[in-house]
This record gives sequence, structure tokens and C-alpha cells, in this order.
Amino acid sequence: MNIIEQLEREEVARLNKTIPDFEPGDTVIVNVRVKEGERTRVQAYEGVCIARSGGGLNESFTVRKISYGEGVERVFPVHGPLIDSIKVVRRGKVRRAKLYYLRDRRGKSARIVERNDRTKAPKAAAAPAAAE
Repeated sequence: MNIIEQLEREEVARLNKTIPDFEPGDTVIVNVRVKEGERTRVQAYEGVCIARSGGGLNESFTVRKISYGEGVERVFPVHGPLIDSIKVVRRGKVRRAKLYYLRDRRGKSARIVERNDRTKAPKAAAAPAAAE
């Protein structure tokens, strides 16, 4: 590990932000601090993560949503000061790291199948424990 990587890790630890583990294809809600005049408020931006790029402090991700029938994309820095929180709503099953092909799709062809993770405890094992 070189000194730059070490400094970046220390800076990420100092920021003390909890960032969920999400990948392209996941539907996320990004709460962004918006300044309007003298006051600030938190605005939710919900959409599909179509790309993640960079690493360390410079890591960013792109979220795409459909707003009033028009596709809107926004790039967020993962460790940016205006990001209040990130929440994963749904996990998507995709086979690409960059989902730029969704820009040309409309309707059902733009759907992403939900991913079923097997990391959770099976329901059959949880049922007898609840019966006791």
C-alpha cells in the first residue's frame, strides 16, 4: 500500500459516512442537501445506478431516473459533502458494469430483474426457531 492509498483511507475513515454496498443495476435513493437562499433542505433523488467509476475519495456513481417522461441522469461523488445519505431500495440483476444501453430503452425493455441474494438466512430455517 503506497502513501496516497493510506492517506485516502484515513480521510474516508475521518469522514465517518456509512455508505451501503451497491452496484450498477440497483435502485437507490440519494438524499442530497440543496441550498435555497439562506436555508438548506434534503431532496431525495431515486433512480437506477447505471455506473460506478473511480476509487477512493474520487469515486462517483451515476443515477438515472425518468422524470415527467424524460430520462434524467445525475453523477454523484460517493464521499461528497452534499450527499446526506444513500439507501438501496432494490437489488438488480445485471451482467454489465456500465448500463448505458438503458438510455436507448423505453418501457418494459428498460426493466431490470430483481436479484435474489442467497446470503440471507433461508426461511425454512427461520420458521422452526420462531415456533419454539
